[in-house]
Amino acid sequence: MAVTGQCLCGAIKYELAAEPAMTGVCHCKNCQRQAGSAFSTLAGVPKSEFSLLSGEPKLYQDSDTNSGNTVERYFCGNCGSPIYSAIPSQPDTLYLKTGTMDDTSAFAPQFHVWCDTKQGWVILDDAVPQIAKQS
Repeated sequence: MAVTGQCLCGAIKYELAAEPAMTGVCHCKNCQRQAGSAFSTLAGVPKSEFSLLSGEPKLYQDSDTNSGNTVERYFCGNCGSPIYSAIPSQPDTLYLKTGTMDDTSAFAPQFHVWCDTKQGWVILDDAVPQIAKQS
């Protein structure tokens, strides 16, 4: 079953040929700023399974990160919706922003990362692994 999604204005549409390989929530300050929210929900997907159906996202190279890794942040140039992120050291994986998926009913995080910078009012489920920061 294909997974589909789009940005807020519909200029960028995509499809995944398979279900995401992993799901998680990032609480780092850069994801908070990029999402304009308390965290970013992510689905790790094989790059080979991701297809753009329309539009071409813009790229912001985020090199001021706590991990020291540059994060490539792809977003819609029209409406600003974040679409996915990529890390050059993981060339075969994209981190899809799950809020752009047409159906998010199956999303359940398998972990929380960068919990040392999470918003204080966010309460996490103790049954889901919590990582203070990326090692």
